[in-house]
Amino acid sequence: MKKDAARDALVQEARELLVAMEAALLQIESDGPSRDAINAIFRAAHTIKGSAGLFAFDSIVSFTHLLENVLDKVRNGILKLDDAMMSLLLNCGDYMSELVDAIAEFKETQDPDPGRRAELEATLNRHLEHAVAAGVEDVAKPVGTSAAAAAVSPPVANAVSLMSAETASEADIEGAVANPYWHLSLRFSPDVLRDGLDPLSFLRYLLTMGDMAYVHVIDRAIPATDEMDAELCYLGFEVGLASTTEREAIESVFEFVREDSHITILPPHGALEDYRRWLQHMPERESLAKLLLQSQALTEEEWRQLKFSAEPAANASTEASADADAAIAHAAQQAASAIPVLRQKAGDEKKSQEQKFIKIEVSKLDQLIDLVGELVIAGAGASLVAKRKKDQRFDEATQLISGLVEQIRDAALTLRMVQIKEVFQRFPRVVRDMSREIGKNIEFIVTGADTELDKSMVEKISDPLMHLVRNAMDHGIEAADVRRAVGKPETGVLRLNATHESGSVVIEVFDDGRGLDKEKILRKAIQQGLVSADAALSEKEIFRLIFEPGFSTADRVTALSGRGVGMDVVKRNIDALHGEVDIFSNPGQGTMVRIRLPLTLAIIAGFQVVVGGAVFVIPLDLVVECINLSTHQVHNNVVTLRGEPLPFIPLRELFDLPHRESSRKSLVIVQYGQMRAGLLVDNLLGECQAVIKPLGKLFSKVRGLSGSTILGDGRVALILDVAHLIAHTGRMEQADIRRSEIKAEFGE
Repeated sequence: MKKDAARDALVQEARELLVAMEAALLQIESDGPSRDAINAIFRAAHTIKGSAGLFAFDSIVSFTHLLENVLDKVRNGILKLDDAMMSLLLNCGDYMSELVDAIAEFKETQDPDPGRRAELEATLNRHLEHAVAAGVEDVAKPVGTSAAAAAVSPPVANAVSLMSAETASEADIEGAVANPYWHLSLRFSPDVLRDGLDPLSFLRYLLTMGDMAYVHVIDRAIPATDEMDAELCYLGFEVGLASTTEREAIESVFEFVREDSHITILPPHGALEDYRRWLQHMPERESLAKLLLQSQALTEEEWRQLKFSAEPAANASTEASADADAAIAHAAQQAASAIPVLRQKAGDEKKSQEQKFIKIEVSKLDQLIDLVGELVIAGAGASLVAKRKKDQRFDEATQLISGLVEQIRDAALTLRMVQIKEVFQRFPRVVRDMSREIGKNIEFIVTGADTELDKSMVEKISDPLMHLVRNAMDHGIEAADVRRAVGKPETGVLRLNATHESGSVVIEVFDDGRGLDKEKILRKAIQQGLVSADAALSEKEIFRLIFEPGFSTADRVTALSGRGVGMDVVKRNIDALHGEVDIFSNPGQGTMVRIRLPLTLAIIAGFQVVVGGAVFVIPLDLVVECINLSTHQVHNNVVTLRGEPLPFIPLRELFDLPHRESSRKSLVIVQYGQMRAGLLVDNLLGECQAVIKPLGKLFSKVRGLSGSTILGDGRVALILDVAHLIAHTGRMEQADIRRSEIKAEFGE
């Protein structure tokens, strides 16, 4: 793995862990503390510190080390996880996110906000001092300082005191060594430098866990100068670590090099037999045993026992023990060419499943979708040629290919589908912070977070949803005293929901607040000149006025809203995604904003129709049925279908296309959400695969068109925007009603 690729993997993993950390904190706030949630927070911080430590990103290592100390006190029940602590931990997570962003931008040496860091570190230190004052042992290492600034320390007088009484008593057990330290034998892969990792960074990171009682550098594998490769690592290390850290934490330090390296970890007061087995597998065991004796890691009696046991093995394998260089060379040949992608250790169960998922660059996925689109167009062309040739075998072959292309299309599109929880998961924190800022009690409920949507659309829907959530909190949900006065619970409800419906994704933002005031909205719209005073608007049209630029019903400007910006951005962004937004509201009961989006903007199954010699494509998911118009009763662009009136649009008149005589007029019934309408066409061509191409600037503002596609014969067909067309039939119907009312009023 190249260094930049490893950096990218670290950044991505850190961001995922910070999201998980925030989610666990918010879960604790809503459901109460749980050991699993607290451990998840601690593991997230620990893993981020470990990953950053491997690359010597000292700024994030030192800050996270301080945070980890506080989390350890919380985990052990020494510090209380109250509201102030929750806010502190969330703010620490925000600052860590800024540090990760700095790493992503290659600015890791620049502190993004020194003042904020100093304030957070001071608060964390106060909590640690409170823990000490309560009778807790002091922290072993200084906090708020860079781990890389510490040097490899000689044995310290109080190192043994760091061991717990329970661990120290193990020295009395028969067969256990007197060594009170963790002994780490490190033989890194010769290619560790080529993989972008520095062996010394592992030693620096170990300093954050305790003191190094002894460090020995094993340099016997260094070849002659003319044979040395500057990109290979020839050094090994024998380390004595005085620490109360658990074995799992020490093992996690070497998670990213374990597969290619030889790492041995022996616990304090470990079994003499474990030392014996370790030494018997080391080519330089005699010298290692002497080093342990010199370091006082082994007593003379223990050393004699190991030496007595090791000598026969040494005599039986003299050649192997005499040539350490050959052993290292052999290890280099066995080393893998790349280290695993950085990942969080999650137990044996995850390891057994980790090969089920791989990470792919979005650009590669987009390239695949583009190629599949071209394949669809080419396949349509081949099918057209086959029909003209009237060769049965050729036709059967193209049909088989078309079926496979369709399967490839569906499989490729599913690769771009992601769960909308990527957007939803940021809102619990937003609601928490904003509700406190404006002094309202709000319960936030999320449903349907596993609903899938095209990744490109997930990224673009985030800002519109943010505006809607902010408006619901500021304008919709009332303050606790107001709700209490009208007989409502003091805690308001804000619900975010997503679901699939009729080939679309529906996202709903609901609040049980005061609802929308139609009269006030209409009055403000008239004052601002958006509508005339005598305009006859339906409830739906009145609610849509809030999406006009600059429109606001707020009596005062707040930090959240009231300036007349935001809702017009919502409408503009959703229109850009070929979506629709509707508002439903009941005074005193609440408001729901419903967004409807297409599943994808890449390739769709379409239905071709002919109007005035031009070919149009209707999304197949929205087509209900086709009927012969001449067999049904028609009046003023309304057809009676099974006893029910159904408005329809003559597409030829709408797009001003030339009239062509036809003995049959077909009506395509389409449905978008709960609304239905008919599209009058000249001819039906049947199903097709449509690769959506954007419209040029000249046609981008044309209502009723959402894109274009290339047909098999090379012609361009326009894709109809069914949502706008159905809305158009609604406006036509309202206009007809208004004309009828005027005629009745004047007696015409």
